[in-house]
Order: sequence, then C-alpha cells, then structure tokens
Amino acid sequence: MKQITSPQNSYIKSLLQLQEKAKARRQSSTFLIEGQREIQLARKGGYEIVSVLFVPEMITEADVKNLAGRHTELIEISRDVYQKLAYRDTTEGIIAVAKSKRLELGDLQLTDNPLILVAESPEKPGNIGALLRTADAAGVDAVIIADPKGDLYNPNIVRSSVGCLFTNNIATGTTDEVIAFLKESHINIYCATLQDSTSYHTQNFTMPTALVVGTEATGLSAAWREASNKNIIIPMSGEIDSMNVSVAAAILIFEAKRQRGF
Repeated sequence: MKQITSPQNSYIKSLLQLQEKAKARRQSSTFLIEGQREIQLARKGGYEIVSVLFVPEMITEADVKNLAGRHTELIEISRDVYQKLAYRDTTEGIIAVAKSKRLELGDLQLTDNPLILVAESPEKPGNIGALLRTADAAGVDAVIIADPKGDLYNPNIVRSSVGCLFTNNIATGTTDEVIAFLKESHINIYCATLQDSTSYHTQNFTMPTALVVGTEATGLSAAWREASNKNIIIPMSGEIDSMNVSVAAAILIFEAKRQRGF
C-alpha cells in the first residue's frame, strides 16, 4: 500500500489545488470528500471514488476498505499530511478523491408527477448546503441550480450539505435552459417573488411542480417572473420583506409535500 508522510509531496499539493481552486476541480473532474458519512453517501449516490487517504492511527484499515470499495486505491498518510488536507474542525482521519458528475438537465430522472426545487444564482455555500439538506429531508425529485455562481463541488458546499450533495438528484443550467426544460417537461412553475404574487398556500402543488427561489438580495430575475405559472409569496408580519432563502424554500416545499399527503 502506498504511503505519504510529507505535506510537500507533489500528489498532496495537487489535492490542495482541488480544495482551493474550482479550475483544478473542473480540469481534473475530481474533488475531495472528507468524512466517513459523506464518503458513504457519495458511494450510495453513484459517485466513483478514485482513491482514499487515511491516517491508520485514526481509522482502521478494515473500516477504510469497507467505505472505499474493492477497486479504490488506498493511501496511508501521516497526521501532518491529513492536517494539511483536512477542511473541517472535526477529524475522522479519512479523505476521498471522487469523480465529479456532469449535472446536466437532460440526465435528470423524474417521476410522472415531480416536485422540483429551483434556486437561481445562490451565492453562499451555506445557503446551498441548507437547500440541499431541505430537499433531501423532503424527498424532492430534483434540485436545479439556475445560473450557478460556482461549481457545486466547492468544499464549503460539500461540508455544509452534510453529504446531501450526493443524495439529491441535481442539475445545473442557465436560467433560459432551465425554463425551457421545465416547460418542455410540462412542469408548472411557481416563483417566490414580491411582484404580482399571491399567497403560497392558496396554490395547488399536487401537479408537476417547480418551486423557484432567488437570492435574498435581488430575488428572481425578470425571466422567471415572466415564465411563471403563478408568482407566490410567503406572508410576513414583521418589518422586513424577505427571509433566508433556505427557510423560504423549506416552507414552500413542505406545503407542497403536505398537499401531496406527505
């Protein structure tokens, strides 16, 4: 089994690039996953694990082999190397290199009556992670990111989603592409926006439905408001007119699930 003890090793330096630079992740089509649960969920979600690096004093080889699968390269690393690569404060002694997926709209596998969450241009990794966790909890059919600001394999998103990046059916595309996809698929579009909107709970979400949310700062673009079957709003009694995007999405999603008998 290969062993690496120096943080200056060229392979370790290349992995650091995966942590820090979207370009490196894009060019290599790989990214890092830290933590036992996250690796397990990635495998369950059909992600190919290329290699697993582990600290033998922190996790047993048997546990590593169980997580990695039969044909994955195993690499023993020192604590110094692990501390160089580890992104989280909590430590489990294991990091995987995985192949990224294409996340194309055309690859989505939908049911006959899908419930889809669409988020336009979410910027904060924490919000994206929270959206993915909400989508997983509700069991939505798909999550679509329209006009993404960065790649979804950013380590902050992997971490904040607590593995739900791998449990959701995800695709990305431009706003125009996503709107066209939804319309061609005969999916009703409900946009959360202040303009020309009606209360969300008065709408029927039992048919094929896409719930669309925008950023807290600017909301949804005009293209979405124009494409919408109905603009919806969450009534609020306070002084402000917006809430955290993941909170708003959760309210809308679970109302749809309630209507569907969840």
